[in-house]
Amino acid sequence: MTSAMPSSRTIRLGTRTSALATAQSGTIARALERAAAAAGERVRVELVPVRTQGDVDPSSLASLGGTGAFAAALRMAVLDGRCDLAVHSFKDLPTAPVDGLRIWAVPQRDDPFDALCARNGWDLDDLPRGARVGTGSPRRAAQLLLRRPDLRIVDIRGNVPTRLSRVLGAGVWPDGPLGVRRPDLDGVVLAMAGLIRLGLTAHVTEAFDEDVMLPAAAQGALAVEARIDADPLLTSLLATLDHAVTRAEVVAERAVMEGLEAGCAAPVGVLAQVDERGLLLDAAVISVKGTEAVRSRLRITDLDGAEALGHRIASDLLGYGAGDVADLRATKPHRPEAGQ
Repeated sequence: MTSAMPSSRTIRLGTRTSALATAQSGTIARALERAAAAAGERVRVELVPVRTQGDVDPSSLASLGGTGAFAAALRMAVLDGRCDLAVHSFKDLPTAPVDGLRIWAVPQRDDPFDALCARNGWDLDDLPRGARVGTGSPRRAAQLLLRRPDLRIVDIRGNVPTRLSRVLGAGVWPDGPLGVRRPDLDGVVLAMAGLIRLGLTAHVTEAFDEDVMLPAAAQGALAVEARIDADPLLTSLLATLDHAVTRAEVVAERAVMEGLEAGCAAPVGVLAQVDERGLLLDAAVISVKGTEAVRSRLRITDLDGAEALGHRIASDLLGYGAGDVADLRATKPHRPEAGQ
């Protein structure tokens, strides 16, 4: 007599609707289904599209109140039961936790760095004097100006293909028009992880390292969030996705931001890297005009001290005058009206 097959379960995964968010969520969905099959469970993961404020409001990211504009709607969908879990770009999550929710898994992250995508194959040093470079990030803008004060920084929004099309034209993305009339920028700076996930790395003309541009806290990492009282089957599957090294790196990086009480528009770069000698944490605060910066680097051997290390780095930066270099609590800088 054959044993009965286990009944099939559907897990509802909330995702933003952009190509990048859908790609990221699809990766997690497939990983959960594989983990379930390995455990002898029949699970189907259904992607549930959720529109967020950051997706529908064309204002600058900083003027929306920061990266939390992308996370709030997803979190509400999990809390009210429309979804069982949500996948976030970890750098989009405010450092303050949300009652009733828990980050159950931090998968191994992709490349944490930024990249330049420019016309004519230019790298940062090759860009002509006064070149127009697009970014919506005060952190990226400050570090660009620190190295190239002659550049003209253009505040941009939109998904990855749309930003690329402002440099390379509408043929960047095969899935239809992007709303860009014709290229108007010499280059854009984007997260390498997003380019990797969308298969667009062929357009990278310079991959930055920490000597050129420190990334945002948790850049390249995903956070998989569900309710604290989530179903035990779901939490057991999520546990198989958690990557201890990435979690330690992200904890350290976010602790720097927490210790600085940094707002979404604060020009702060931070990078934690684990190797055979432990965890190295590197962080900097840069003036918005790129005229000065303070930086601190420390190493520990025990990953359990990641959060404490982040707070120590923050304390060091404050002691070096970070609060005088930049407005650390900046969240909504003035956005000039058209024509100004």
